[in-house]
Amino acid sequence: MSEDVFSLPVQEELSAHVSRRQMGGLAVIVVEHPRSRAAVALQGAHLFAWQPAGREPVVWLSEASAFAEGTAIRGGVPVCWPWFGPAGQPSHGFARISDFELVSSEEDESEVRLEFVLRSDERTKQIWPHDFVLFIRMRLGATCEVSLEARGEYESTGALHSYFHVGDVAAVRVHGIGVPYLDQVEDTDGSQDGPLDFPGRIDRVYTAAEPVSRIEDPALGREIEVRHHDYSDVVTWNPGPDLSKSMADLTDEGYRGFVCVETARISDPMISTPDQAATLSVTFSVTP
Repeated sequence: MSEDVFSLPVQEELSAHVSRRQMGGLAVIVVEHPRSRAAVALQGAHLFAWQPAGREPVVWLSEASAFAEGTAIRGGVPVCWPWFGPAGQPSHGFARISDFELVSSEEDESEVRLEFVLRSDERTKQIWPHDFVLFIRMRLGATCEVSLEARGEYESTGALHSYFHVGDVAAVRVHGIGVPYLDQVEDTDGSQDGPLDFPGRIDRVYTAAEPVSRIEDPALGREIEVRHHDYSDVVTWNPGPDLSKSMADLTDEGYRGFVCVETARISDPMISTPDQAATLSVTFSVTP
């Protein structure tokens, strides 16, 4: 489905390699650069496609995802903020269904750099009573970096809820996620012995993960490196076959094509002060 965005009519040329288009009910920013292709919905500053030149797509997008105002996109890199999970309503916070503004677009021979901003207003204060400015920045080239910067005076949790395209989830192993975890399915603590595989539904918060997670994908013959910055936790998720069939924005077999390895601040919340912004970021790369 992410391929469709690159054939959409251009509404506005923002630069040599960046354009504004419309996908369903959402405005999107499309990057077509010699080093990579990418697409970002202004709703949520939501990266939903990234593909280095000559490579398979790295970011996964559900074929059944709605591109509709007020509905979260299934796939890509949703920005979960100012809370993660069911800590408030809507689940995973309001950032991913809020309209961001593109405030900066720069490019050179190696990459495109985008900056988006969301500011508090009367709507957000009815949900969460804080003044804030939230920046999402992206560097899109042979590698991909997504960063969050939250300014204001408050405590928040969040995640860069990254979905990665894999050949077959049953063959995938994730390395570097550490030992202790909280199992969200079983509501228990657990410990990881070696790499993680996905025999069924997985929903875990790893609280002592290494700075780099590696997604080993033998079906596509590659490895995705996920480098975490300013994080406290790494979340892993795949719905498995039963839950996938019950989700309106997933096809019945959709779970087979992705794994989520999410850079998060949950067990150690982010603290923003007038003098110090809170940050969270992730960098993706792929080999060979």
